[in-house]
Amino acid sequence: MTIVMTTKMHSIADVERDTGLGKDTLRMWERRYGFPEPQRDAHGERLYTPAQIEKLRAIKRLMDAGHRPGRLVPRSLRELQRLSDTVSGSVATEGARSDEIDALLDLVRKHDVDALLHALAVAESRCGLRDFAVQVVAPLAERVGEAWMHGDLRVFEEHTFTECVKTTLYAALRSLPDARGRPRTLLATLPGEPHGLGLLMARTLLELDDCACLSLGVQVPIADIASAVSAWRADIVGLSVTGCMKTNLVRSSLVQLRAALPAHVMVWVGGAAPALHRRPIDGIVRVPRLESIAQSLQAWREERGRRTAVTTSAGGTAPPAR
Repeated sequence: MTIVMTTKMHSIADVERDTGLGKDTLRMWERRYGFPEPQRDAHGERLYTPAQIEKLRAIKRLMDAGHRPGRLVPRSLRELQRLSDTVSGSVATEGARSDEIDALLDLVRKHDVDALLHALAVAESRCGLRDFAVQVVAPLAERVGEAWMHGDLRVFEEHTFTECVKTTLYAALRSLPDARGRPRTLLATLPGEPHGLGLLMARTLLELDDCACLSLGVQVPIADIASAVSAWRADIVGLSVTGCMKTNLVRSSLVQLRAALPAHVMVWVGGAAPALHRRPIDGIVRVPRLESIAQSLQAWREERGRRTAVTTSAGGTAPPAR
């Protein structure tokens, strides 16, 4: 006789009790991040695996230590466990950073534009441009997005925040020397994606690593992206996708764009869209966090170096520098 072992599944009430995360939070993360992705029973009720519960517990512990859910949910359990190992040594720093972000968010709510611009400039000067983008702007943008989604910020307040951050980042970028290195990266958002702050943060980190960048802005038709890639001789197309785009639209647009580009042009995509946390799309490279850009650049440059070495050793001509 064959005995079939089945995984014990848990209801949403079980998960709420075991993790301390509310049902509304679990449903919101499912919509926004694509995790947890429960199964359904015969009555359509959500069912969760032990592995999902273990990851949710790890997320809750890190949230209690001051981390934001938008930076935790997309990570693997192993990454979360490694991060937990470092929390004890960094609680004070995280707490200070959280206090700073609370203060900046309070200025957004008070509509004090001058004070907000000054505070952002001070933070950029103190942290340096790279850490300002990763450790201040990115978590602040997550806080603003969460507040707007819960009705704690109005649309004009979210726009005010975005424009103030853009002003600060553009001013800092103007102080950088012209980036003329590789890869040549074209930045845009897909049709239907109106938010461009993610592009600007990505551009900041790319230019700090001596990448030449051309930003086409938001809601760019796919045919125009393809034409710009050809005209500008881009190596990479970088896209930012937020949760405002429907999953099917995101995936179909990415497939269409991939098909419209030459095979050697890479497509990188980042953002909080749930579509990015589901099954991979052939030819699309997901860059899960701003911090991942440096690793992706290193991988691209190493691969280009290998191709150049192979071409040269075979007696060919190495790709010209641009």
